[in-house]
Amino acid sequence: MSIIAARAIATRPYHLSADEIDRFDREGYLVLKNRIPAPLLQRLQSAADGWIADGRGVSPEDAASVDYHYAPRGGQRRMFRVDYLHSKGRTASLELLGSPAVLGIAESLAGPNLVPTYESLVFKEEGDGAAIDWHQDAVHPRTRRIFNIDVYLDASRAGGGALRVAPGSHLAPVDVCQLQEEYGWDAPGVLQVELEPGDVLVHDVMIVHGSESVQGNRLRRTIYYEFRAAEQIAAEGPWDAEWVDRRLRLLPVALREHARRNPDESGFAWNVSDEFAPDASFDDAAELRIAHGVHSPGSYCSAGNVPF
Repeated sequence: MSIIAARAIATRPYHLSADEIDRFDREGYLVLKNRIPAPLLQRLQSAADGWIADGRGVSPEDAASVDYHYAPRGGQRRMFRVDYLHSKGRTASLELLGSPAVLGIAESLAGPNLVPTYESLVFKEEGDGAAIDWHQDAVHPRTRRIFNIDVYLDASRAGGGALRVAPGSHLAPVDVCQLQEEYGWDAPGVLQVELEPGDVLVHDVMIVHGSESVQGNRLRRTIYYEFRAAEQIAAEGPWDAEWVDRRLRLLPVALREHARRNPDESGFAWNVSDEFAPDASFDDAAELRIAHGVHSPGSYCSAGNVPF
């Protein structure tokens, strides 16, 4: 099924060009070099250190521990993800969300009614070289684009656990178990994506991607923001209109935070339609953690394929 194109947007420097959008639709990913300004990058790196340290200090019995994810790796219990960043006491994540650098991408691909559906920090600690098996983040009917904006806080190198992607694999569900069994990490056409701190990788949630096990890797931290069009969620779920409204309330908070930290810069002009304009409460604290309850199913070897 063909993607419904978002409204054509060509404003530079933050919106994507028509060629970039075409490449994203064709290959399922896009690399944008030096996308994040250095001062914001430094604030994000510091915030990431704080989020990780906070997670280590939360007891497994604490209700807050649900936002800090651990897995057994190399005989140790290692943290690898922090969810709901905006509610974690550091405003850099909101500044990033409200930045033209991020929202220009989101509007280019989702249109003006862009919904920030997920936010997380995913990382591998120094020495944690565990593999991330081939997978598709979410499988959906592809009526509109669903994508992640991945902000790299550290360098990612080929041979050092860099993300591997299979260009063009986003167009249909893939049996990732068979892919893994038949080819391992060297399936035809697979590329390793090298990135520097401040680079952004935009990836379709259905592109097949993963990273192999490595020894002695350095710390690698990436912030992930997923976006979907409000129209797509209204038609296909998995969330209701109230949830969408609550998630959209994040954007005025984020835009204000970006303006506060960057008073001399032009901000992002959000062109949300009247139909989806959020009913903002102006109680910022109430807008920062909107839980999901349900999730779009993906394709993972451990869970089998999700047919559509």
